[in-house]
Amino acid sequence: MTTRAMRRFTDEPVDDAVVLECLRAAQQGPSGGNVQPQQYVVVTDPDVRSRIAHWYRRAFLRYEATLDTPTEFRSEEDRTSWERTRAASHHLAEHLAEVPVLVVFLQPIIPWGSADDDGPLDIGRLDASVYPAVQNFCLAARAHGLGTALTTVIRVHSEEVFAELGIPEGRYEIAALVPVGHPTGRFGVARRKPVEAVTHWNRFGDRRR
Repeated sequence: MTTRAMRRFTDEPVDDAVVLECLRAAQQGPSGGNVQPQQYVVVTDPDVRSRIAHWYRRAFLRYEATLDTPTEFRSEEDRTSWERTRAASHHLAEHLAEVPVLVVFLQPIIPWGSADDDGPLDIGRLDASVYPAVQNFCLAARAHGLGTALTTVIRVHSEEVFAELGIPEGRYEIAALVPVGHPTGRFGVARRKPVEAVTHWNRFGDRRR
């Protein structure tokens, strides 16, 4: 309930042993057919972090420029929440190089799904077998008092990041980049839509209020 996205961090170091413990938790995440497709690249070297942060910032600013700025909100709380999230996201883009640990979650580019005489069988996307590992990692980090945020905007510059990290071209894609560090803010229950508003019972549209 309190593993929320944290985007502001101190420069306090994170022990490699703790990162490994969180990755062990990640590795226990369920995956389709137990394929365990994910690979992890842990970036702690300040120079490498700086180069990855450069591409993250470029990707984020390019993406940010495409976003609409709402002019109306249902409440002042909604306005404050939106402004806080936008500011925190921008802050992370400007300060990613200072975060002690960056974990890049990779997934292989492989054939996925199957087909029979009636045609292709849509069994879901491969990344559905990677994101449980990401969430397990974030939960484990939270247990250690560490903050994380699931980010994907770095995919805009995947080619450059692969070159920086020595990742073979054409074999992987980035599922997530997760910054890890001691947060400056407090953990707590994040503001979300009421679950009753997005839950349907037995048939879409049948809600219990």
